[in-house]
Amino acid sequence: MDTSERLDSLLAPEHRNLLIGGVWREAEDARRFDVLDPADGSVLTTVADGSAAEGIEALDAAVAVQAEWAATAPRERGEILRRAWQLLQDRADDVAWLMSLEMGKPVAEARGEVAYGSEFFRWYAEEAVRIHGRWMQAPAGGSRLLTIRKPVGPCFFVTPWNFPLAMGTRKIGPAVAAGCTMVLKPAAQTPLTMLLLATILAEAGLPDGVLNIVPTTGASELSQALQGDDRLRKVSFTGSTGVGRVLVRQSADQLQRVSMELGGNAPFLVFADADLEAAVDGAMIAKMRNMGEACTSANRFLVHVDVAEEFGRRLAQRMGALTVGRGQDDGVDVGPLIDDKAVESVGQLVTDAVHDGATVLVGGTTPDGPGYFYPPTVLVDVPAGSAINTEEIFGPVAPITTFTTDAEAIAAANDTEYGLASYVFTRDLDRTLRVAEALEFGMVGVNTGLVSNPAAPFGGMKASGFGREGGFEGIEEYLETTYVALPAP
Repeated sequence: MDTSERLDSLLAPEHRNLLIGGVWREAEDARRFDVLDPADGSVLTTVADGSAAEGIEALDAAVAVQAEWAATAPRERGEILRRAWQLLQDRADDVAWLMSLEMGKPVAEARGEVAYGSEFFRWYAEEAVRIHGRWMQAPAGGSRLLTIRKPVGPCFFVTPWNFPLAMGTRKIGPAVAAGCTMVLKPAAQTPLTMLLLATILAEAGLPDGVLNIVPTTGASELSQALQGDDRLRKVSFTGSTGVGRVLVRQSADQLQRVSMELGGNAPFLVFADADLEAAVDGAMIAKMRNMGEACTSANRFLVHVDVAEEFGRRLAQRMGALTVGRGQDDGVDVGPLIDDKAVESVGQLVTDAVHDGATVLVGGTTPDGPGYFYPPTVLVDVPAGSAINTEEIFGPVAPITTFTTDAEAIAAANDTEYGLASYVFTRDLDRTLRVAEALEFGMVGVNTGLVSNPAAPFGGMKASGFGREGGFEGIEEYLETTYVALPAP
């Protein structure tokens, strides 16, 4: 079947609307927006364009079922997540294809996201029954102390376009497990995967109104309306630091709980004693996952001067061997970037770096033709102050800068407002511990290019945000604590 037929088979036209209180409905005045194929810029379909007023209606629906949902047995909440996990396993190929179609990543990589993203449902299915407080005697005697954990309440989630499934599941999973209801705004560039996920969750037994979906091109108006409502108790956002700052300010009046997973500028440190083959393997993962469109992507390659030339040569050879093309085609390693602005931004950073004195080993030129493509690129001799070392690239470009001492490497790595992910390659255990402790980042990958794991706490510090998603810590973001003082019997 052709693209349009397969799209219709996966996501019926009525499921490309707003989901409010379990009802799929058109936006007022039948407003819709286009979803584009980044491989050629064509229109794939249209989706209902929700308004701020409809966002409040979605919050109404969430508030209406909050008490009942919070009272639902933890095992029942967990079983809904477990069934949703199984459905995602069963339909992994279809979900991956749809994700590739609207976002651009190769289908094989999208399957990896389905495996990763669905695991948050399985993890929190198991955590739902492990929410507990404590009972203890007061230290001075004479009374007992009881603590009770309760769901925060209605939440507002904003998810980005680069991981259309996983950035939703790692918020939805713990919220469902904790007993919170939700209003979710998917990115306007990639709403289809989240809309499909909503149908899967309904099939898994999630009650009407627990999850409400409001696609919109008016993100600012929607967030202002929802955050101005004192019934909303929690905001979780994944996206740029600039937008995150706005949402944090808007949360102040209602003192809403917030968790922010924001921008990154990940350093990739290669010391002189590193296993270069392992370092290049790690670099390919840390840089080329999602075409470099990831907040955890290796943004700056800081390589010891003694091994920099060899590391750059090997990395350029590997990057140059990648096949660029439409994500749904066989044999493609690198899909398109999300839009023309992304291509322009990446290209300008490369141009500026070359102007600053960098040398291009491979790539570096925007190809002709349709679609939003940029080739895998390796730059060497990049000055430390070049913009490509200070701004988030969000594309398949690896800039290499050298260092001579450990202290110099650590200082360069920490010389950024961001603090999300970092990577260290060395065979020296003492150096590993010393560097890991000195790095000002929420996550440190040692001799690996992959730090994300549903069982681990994902998050950063400084301008990369606060709060954690995943792991035992993730569910804490959705729980409040009540202390009950009891007289001694």
